Amino acid sequence: MQVVLKPLQWIYCIYAFTTFVAVMLVIFPFVILASFFGRIRGGNMIIRLCMLWADLWFPLIFIFHKKIYEVPHDKKKSYIFVSNHISYLDAAILVKAYRQPVRPLGRIELSKVPVFGFIYRNAIVTVDRSNPENRGKSIQILKSIIRKGVSVMVFPEGTFNMTHEPLKEFYDGAFRVAIETQTPVKPVLFLDAYSRMHYKSLFSMTPGRSRIVYLDEIPVEGLTNDDVAKLRMEVFTIMENKLKEYKVAWIKHK
Repeated sequence: MQVVLKPLQWIYCIYAFTTFVAVMLVIFPFVILASFFGRIRGGNMIIRLCMLWADLWFPLIFIFHKKIYEVPHDKKKSYIFVSNHISYLDAAILVKAYRQPVRPLGRIELSKVPVFGFIYRNAIVTVDRSNPENRGKSIQILKSIIRKGVSVMVFPEGTFNMTHEPLKEFYDGAFRVAIETQTPVKPVLFLDAYSRMHYKSLFSMTPGRSRIVYLDEIPVEGLTNDDVAKLRMEVFTIMENKLKEYKVAWIKHK
């Protein structure tokens, strides 16, 4: 059976990548126009265009998103959004998840990809994790964006979680920004990205469901930089327990 299904999966992946590029090329001229409106207004326009791209692409490749709100969500409020990171597909899922003005923090390497890189640079805040000076600059940009009423989104694991644990260790950055700007942290879980596309191969993509879970916000009022580690562990524990509760596919049950 595997011998029969594998070629079909390759055909599906080639179709998915082809439609990915095709839809991107459709929105690209509008992204260029939006880029002339500045980092905030133009960036918000580009994020909305990326949302449109995702709304067109995912149905074409038969991936169907479902949002689960464990608590009501206020789209008019600014947050530090944090999500688990385990698949290349996460970058596409995030514009389905966050339907409000938001700037993700992403690796600078992807900004070099033709066409996609232009959209990427104008829609997110890039970071070079190997460069301490660049990391510091990225943090300052995130703070500036939040002060303008725009939410930010961070994968606190930094890189793919290639373990069978719910999460890998978090970096401090998102939680330091949350405390220093007094902005609540909002965990959002991507439950099925691992099943839709394994981190080991771009040709592992499959159609199916993609659940997104909004958890309750974690307030930071009154916290100081001395509380960064405490806040980080609080958010980690909440996300870890919820991923176990939803029985995500990558957890190795003992």
